[in-house]
Amino acid sequence: MNRYNLAVLFGGQSSEYSVSLHSTASFLRQIHADKYNIVLIGIDPNGIFYYYDGSIDAIEHDTWRQDATCTPCAFVHKGIIRLDKPEEKIELDVAFPVLHGKNGEDGCIQGLLELMNIHYVGCDVMSSSISMDKEIMHILCKEADIPCAPYVCLKKFETNPTFEEIEKQIPLPWIIKPCNAGSSYGVHKVESKDDFEPAVEDAFYYDGRGKILVEKAIDGFEIGCAVMGNETVFTGSIDEIQIHGSIFDFEGKYEDKGADIICPARIEPKQFKEAQELAYRTYKAMNCTGLARVDMFLTSEGRIILNELNTIPGFTDTSRYPSMMREAGIGFSDLIDRLIELAMQRKVGVC
Repeated sequence: MNRYNLAVLFGGQSSEYSVSLHSTASFLRQIHADKYNIVLIGIDPNGIFYYYDGSIDAIEHDTWRQDATCTPCAFVHKGIIRLDKPEEKIELDVAFPVLHGKNGEDGCIQGLLELMNIHYVGCDVMSSSISMDKEIMHILCKEADIPCAPYVCLKKFETNPTFEEIEKQIPLPWIIKPCNAGSSYGVHKVESKDDFEPAVEDAFYYDGRGKILVEKAIDGFEIGCAVMGNETVFTGSIDEIQIHGSIFDFEGKYEDKGADIICPARIEPKQFKEAQELAYRTYKAMNCTGLARVDMFLTSEGRIILNELNTIPGFTDTSRYPSMMREAGIGFSDLIDRLIELAMQRKVGVC
């Protein structure tokens, strides 16, 4: 059997750079390495691409750029070249972007790979972009009759409604968050006017496109569903987030502080099925391919509503997406194989 030349992209010019490093280290420890010729491509916080052939530990501890093997590289048609050896092209069959946030899951890297005629894991350019932008996602979900929390979008360079005007539309408390960021950066719960301006300022800081959402805070708790597939879609298990504070923040997601993630979720079988159905509908409405994690709320009234969609979810061994797929019977290493095969099924460029 021919082995795919697999590029693993990590790092990135994003506030979620460190998250990518931890995901990548876990990914590389779990992959069936004997099935692939792995080419590691790191992207530093300045957006410079590097060919890297060093240790996994150096990626995890962010010392990879100090390695002697680390050299700038550039994408070319169906491959990359090292800039110190431009005459030697490294052919690539498929890329697995283990990138989070800006430039990683918003369609940018996907567009680059499309232009280079390289297959890649995950959603295409359009699906990545519209799923990343929470305002656009809300608009499309409304058209598809997918329930979401009431919201108002504020734009940095436009005249926005005042606190009082928003309160007339959406009663407190609110969740304020960037439209184009992840990992709970810039996310705040607002319970009074005093909380409002600092939350708005911080959310705008983390949003690269000058848009933030003011959403009704949901009385209930968050659940999620791992989804995978192209034309045929598989919904994995449902998990449940039990938080000890007001929001599921960065420390809860990546440092196991202030939150417990329970899989499978401790919900009624009927609600479990409804959550899988809503995840499926959302995945199809956003025209997703490859994979996504669909985050939802189970309200105190027993309704299930959409929170957001993550097209490149965390990929550590204990991350929610691999955990939900494992609960559904697909181990982490096999999951990686399946996602790569799904990527090879999709056409890119003129392939």
